[in-house]
Amino acid sequence: MGKLQQGTTAFRKANFALFAGGFITFSILYDVQPLLPIFTKEFDVTAATGSLTLSVTTFTLAISMLFISSLSEAWGRKSIMSASLLLSSLIVIFTAFSPTFSSLLGFRVVQGVVLSGLPAIAMAYLGEEVDSKSLGIAMGIYISGNSIGGMAGRIITGSITDLFSWRIAMGSIGIISLILSIWFWLHLPNSRFFTPKPLKLKTLSKSLVGHLKDPALLCLFCIAFLLMGSFVSLYNYIGFELLAPPYRLSQTIVGWIFIVYITGTFSSTWMGRLSDTLGRKKVLWIGLVIMAAGALLTLVTPLVLKIIGIAVFTFGFFGAHSIASSWVGRRAQTAKAQASSLYLFFYYSGSSIAGTAGGFFWSNFGWKGVIGFIICLLLMAFPLSFKLSSVTGKSLRAVSE
Repeated sequence: MGKLQQGTTAFRKANFALFAGGFITFSILYDVQPLLPIFTKEFDVTAATGSLTLSVTTFTLAISMLFISSLSEAWGRKSIMSASLLLSSLIVIFTAFSPTFSSLLGFRVVQGVVLSGLPAIAMAYLGEEVDSKSLGIAMGIYISGNSIGGMAGRIITGSITDLFSWRIAMGSIGIISLILSIWFWLHLPNSRFFTPKPLKLKTLSKSLVGHLKDPALLCLFCIAFLLMGSFVSLYNYIGFELLAPPYRLSQTIVGWIFIVYITGTFSSTWMGRLSDTLGRKKVLWIGLVIMAAGALLTLVTPLVLKIIGIAVFTFGFFGAHSIASSWVGRRAQTAKAQASSLYLFFYYSGSSIAGTAGGFFWSNFGWKGVIGFIICLLLMAFPLSFKLSSVTGKSLRAVSE
């Protein structure tokens, strides 16, 4: 039998299963983000400390993804992905019963390790099992599951928290995820084109170090850190701003603001096409400028303009991220999977470190402080992008123009 092709039952099962897997992973990862103001009140912690409920998860996720993809080469794809989703769903349910903030953080640390099983492997599974002519749409469906899951997780927890409590909201996410995880396990086709290979950690370490020595890739990795750091900083603390006077929005409405994520679906496609005309470096600059403009627009008082600013910022982020992440694949000549893993490591490290650091600026300087911090991060990305366009001369221009 050949590889999975569009129009077949097996292809549809694989795509719906991986859509569900992406939905589960990112709804669990980000379900705490609209709850940060709730945690600060209930557990009597600062905004920066409350943000650790997201930061510790993204950080352990980032580290684990460096290794889990290599483990799957020896242990298999479907088994690791299925175990990841089932265990993650159970951990969310346990997290809902956390008696203290320390126990909540403990569950979220473990959650990051367990969650890494799907995003580290899903694209490798698709690349092996899906026919090349059908791979584009398969990848698109999987990635849409990621973005819709991240958006839905925030909206569901925000809405249910308003009606009941954050514990019931998180437990609901866990039950929904558990049902979908079982569906994933039962319906994802078994790997037919996967050949187990011996685990070679020495080879993995060598390829990771080699990528870090490439100045162009290092620039891209640092840009990923700054992009995600600024993005998560804005979304971590916008809830605090909108729940406070003069807005006093409900938790439900604050959760629904995350629907502006939809703009990212359009910007990633639009900027990808634009890069074919203008070149990657120019479109990356455009994305950074759009992000800065959106961030500054959120400083105005009228709520409508503030939300438009969030949407503009989100539009720029997803566009810039799509350019930078695809550039990594073009630049890395060998061990592309490890290069992508390093990009995601820096990406989620930015979420963890800058996302928490933003709490200091919120506590001491309010929303203006958070935006000032974000603008500083974006300003640091510009010289890196300039360096990126010239660091390796003709070899880099060949893949960037």
